[in-house]
Amino acid sequence: MLTLGRDPVRVAVLCSARAPGLAALLERSARPDPPYRIVTCVSSDPACREVELLHDRGVPLRVLDIHRFYEARRAPIVDRSVRADYDRWILEVVEAAGAEALLMCGYLYVVTEVLLDAFPDRVLNIHHADLTATGADGGPVYRGLRAVREAILAGEPETRSTVHLATPEVDAGPLLVRSGPFPVHPLAGEAVKWGRADVARAYAYAHREWMLEASWGGLLDRALELLAGGRFRVEDGRALVDGAPGPVTVEAARGSGPTTVGRGPDGAAAVAPAGVGDRGTAAVALSRAGEGP
Repeated sequence: MLTLGRDPVRVAVLCSARAPGLAALLERSARPDPPYRIVTCVSSDPACREVELLHDRGVPLRVLDIHRFYEARRAPIVDRSVRADYDRWILEVVEAAGAEALLMCGYLYVVTEVLLDAFPDRVLNIHHADLTATGADGGPVYRGLRAVREAILAGEPETRSTVHLATPEVDAGPLLVRSGPFPVHPLAGEAVKWGRADVARAYAYAHREWMLEASWGGLLDRALELLAGGRFRVEDGRALVDGAPGPVTVEAARGSGPTTVGRGPDGAAAVAPAGVGDRGTAAVALSRAGEGP
């Protein structure tokens, strides 16, 4: 049973090839009387780039190659029944490390109830989009791996990142914290007008990297502080942070440029999508062209 607000919460990090912001968490974890400690890291990718960082900090890394796991079972990577078995493997590792919470940072796969049930309201995920921006169905507009590119091509003047509690529905769990704004450069709009998919993709990639480098460490640190301090609870599918609807905006985790931050009439931080769909067919065509963020 997790007792909050007393000893440091023992956190396992789950990542794929990298875990942006991990260095900041390890530094905080190593200070005297930290609110949390990073006790292990599990990567789905043998090419994980965090090996040296974790070794230097004395934090064990276990690589559980997800592709080899699926290949051994002759199953496609989207097979959720196999994913549950893979998640049981993860669970064995993190439980052996004494983890009390799970932080998904740069993890590219959907987790199942195996992990969600093992750590109720203690599986945190960071997503490179503002999950307060919702569509007609009430759900987040920008989900998935291409969220930054889709937001930029839709005409958003700025982007943000969000930390939320993971649920079976991807990128739709209760919101805890979000970054300040990262203004979109006018070049992005010009690339759409020119029909230059290559320029649009390159800009979206660079913009996303800016967000990850500048904000993820601070965002994840704040989210783990809230968890360790028992400062949020979930009611009716929504996180209440210090009694108010989440997410909390972390102004230190932001890009340069003008800031417009506030809470809406219901107390939640409010962001209205600007110009969604204004660029029409050109934006749709560019968003579907090739790979990218």
